[in-house]
Amino acid sequence: MAYSPQEIESKWQQRWAADRIYEVREDDPRPKWYALTMFPYTSGDLHIGHWYAMAPSDVHARIKRMQGYNVMHPMGFDAFGLPAENAAISRGIHPLTWTMHNIENMRRQLKSIGACYDWSREVITCLPEYYKWTQWFFLKLYQAGLAYRAKAPVNWCPKCQTVLANEQVVGEGVCERCTTPVGQRDLEQWFLRITRYAEQLLDHSHIQWPERIKAMQRNWIGKSVGTEIAFGLEAEQLEDIRVFTTRPDTVFGVTFLVMAPEHPLVARLTAPEHRAEVEAYVARARRQTEIERLGEQEKAGVFIGAYAINKLNGERLPIWIADYVLMSYGTGAVMAVPAHDSRDFDFAKKYGLPIRVVIAPPDWSGEELEAAYVEPGAMVNSGQFNGLASEQGKEAISDFIERLGYGKRATTYRLRDWLISRQRYWGAPIPIVYCDHCGAVPVPEKDLPVLLPADAEFRPTGESPLKYCPSFVDTACPRCAAPTRRETDTMDTFMCSSWYFLRYASPEHDVAALDRDKARYWLPVDQYTGGAEHATMHLLYARFFIKALHDLGLVDFDEPFTRLFNQGVIIWQRQKMSKSRGNVVTPDDYVAEVGADVVRAYLMFIGPWEQGGEWNEQGINGMARWFNRVWNLALAGHNGPASPEGGEGDGVRELRRITHKTIKRVTEDADRFHFNTMLSSLMEFTNYLTKAQQAPSVTGPAWREAVDTLLLLLAPTAPHLAEELWTRTGHAYSIHNQPWPGWDEALAADEEITLVIQVNGKLRGRVSVPASITEGEARELALGQERVQTHIRGKEITRVIYVPGRLVNVVAR
Repeated sequence: MAYSPQEIESKWQQRWAADRIYEVREDDPRPKWYALTMFPYTSGDLHIGHWYAMAPSDVHARIKRMQGYNVMHPMGFDAFGLPAENAAISRGIHPLTWTMHNIENMRRQLKSIGACYDWSREVITCLPEYYKWTQWFFLKLYQAGLAYRAKAPVNWCPKCQTVLANEQVVGEGVCERCTTPVGQRDLEQWFLRITRYAEQLLDHSHIQWPERIKAMQRNWIGKSVGTEIAFGLEAEQLEDIRVFTTRPDTVFGVTFLVMAPEHPLVARLTAPEHRAEVEAYVARARRQTEIERLGEQEKAGVFIGAYAINKLNGERLPIWIADYVLMSYGTGAVMAVPAHDSRDFDFAKKYGLPIRVVIAPPDWSGEELEAAYVEPGAMVNSGQFNGLASEQGKEAISDFIERLGYGKRATTYRLRDWLISRQRYWGAPIPIVYCDHCGAVPVPEKDLPVLLPADAEFRPTGESPLKYCPSFVDTACPRCAAPTRRETDTMDTFMCSSWYFLRYASPEHDVAALDRDKARYWLPVDQYTGGAEHATMHLLYARFFIKALHDLGLVDFDEPFTRLFNQGVIIWQRQKMSKSRGNVVTPDDYVAEVGADVVRAYLMFIGPWEQGGEWNEQGINGMARWFNRVWNLALAGHNGPASPEGGEGDGVRELRRITHKTIKRVTEDADRFHFNTMLSSLMEFTNYLTKAQQAPSVTGPAWREAVDTLLLLLAPTAPHLAEELWTRTGHAYSIHNQPWPGWDEALAADEEITLVIQVNGKLRGRVSVPASITEGEARELALGQERVQTHIRGKEITRVIYVPGRLVNVVAR
């Protein structure tokens, strides 16, 4: 019978589902392993890029099952979000209808991949039984003072008609979803105090994550240690302007102050003759995003007609406003030291402001600087601190400022509180009501969930459709029973994905967000996989969420994901495969033609998983040919001349050696997620077995052991093919319940040879090396030998002669 993946795959998927082979329980005696890949957004269709994230993670989970772990590998759907609401507007259908239709299709596609998902644990974030608990978590954070409402400038996308978090504004200040330029608006918004956890979030010591993800989070959090300094104001009724600096050693070089355009003191300090110019500049700045304001364009500003006083030397400093200073970072004002800051230098040159050197460059003799000097040096023009090294000066001036009450040492973070308000319908409603008598009142837990109304109208007004839905807005105050109105903002979808991995432990638990005993058994996640683009959003938010829940006593751990692996991306038509780019390839046609196993294997073979690779329609055919060879090899049996069943001749020993070497290489590559080289080893093993199939010196038992090993090692990658061949070769169902093969270290070790080392033809040593040593490795080994070094010191190496398997002769003169 020919290999027919269409028949085989459907048959085994039905069998696995009927037998519930991948469902797991907490009373299993094996050690637990929670393997999780980031759940997909319900966009409608999975493309090859989705499979690239999911197929290798499934291989990892399957190997862990065979290695003796009780593996939970669940799947669900990130189902709230703006695309569904936009679809409702453009297509005239309800977001729930659109979303659930997409889920049905995506679930079908996910099942066709043949993954070992435990579908009994499925979660869908847009269903009331899920978002009830999202709302419950919000209330817990609110009660703990970690959720608050404040008026703040926000990023506004005019096309999506919604607020965007800073992380969702990309490139040159455009919306990450629709690439429309983003502006600013002032709105009452709900925030979570993630900044309280800035220091904890900088600590990655208890998790095994890629260094680049940890670096991205550290940079995003942006910890700065320095000094806060007060500058006086000429207007007696006003308090000081406080600035934060990491360079207190340059305070004597301050020649002007710069404030953020939105700083509350700007309106009070601006002189009447400058008011029109200042207000126009402020209006322009407010139309820019923070990313635009911090970009590479030339910096511009406006003098407000007011002055501050440097308390350390009594100098009068002009106050400017400029868009490169942000109210949300530090104090919203900076001291400008143009001699020692490149941005300040350019600004001072543009507007003719003084530039005073206070840290002397090497061999400086008083001349004007051509560029800002930002390196350490000796302090000059700094009063009593002259002559100090700048690093000493930082401490000395900070001590001086603290002693006189002019400021204090301080730590600041670039991280802002997490803005979770969204002016849209398709999200979890924020469970707050506003009463004229009681103010903001949380909805009682017994009244959760606050349900989304079915009768909302979807209009592109820039405001939530909930705002115009009386059946939703109008309610009674939980405290005084007076008529009141509900909050009409919904929560950022990252709220839903910050805890979904908890729900998988007990998805049907209806009296709490999680069953504590089951959560204690399964969590934290042992291995999480997904894209690196989530480093400063989902991955950071989830860490904050769990740390907050831990402090509230709701979970027993404070990191959600012990290990993290980030896959690369699939390239198609010279760019990342993405629905928004219109360059997606759907897997369905390929599955119908060559089978899911072939698609799975090809995706893992195209390159290192962490780097990604180029989708190539021709390349997949080579994988199909390999599987046909495996099929024929396994079913044909040993075709060589009959040989005695007993004993172990050279052929059997070599077969066993290659088998055990393959087991070791495949296992080690799989443990490192090196799936492409793992498959290369299996292909090499297949080639070897094809030759050994005809060898007279190979016995039946040795041949059967080798073929069984091939099928077991292949099973995680090609689960349907391996299951079919396992059954056809006389084994009991199921191969996926078999133990992972072990290897004999002695058999798996490379054969060794003795390599002679010579210098100018004279023996200088012998060394044992693997028989597989390459010429380059042999040369490097020989030149590193101490006796060789002694005899070539001071000489020129003219040649290195390598005789494979025998010697290396270094010729020197």
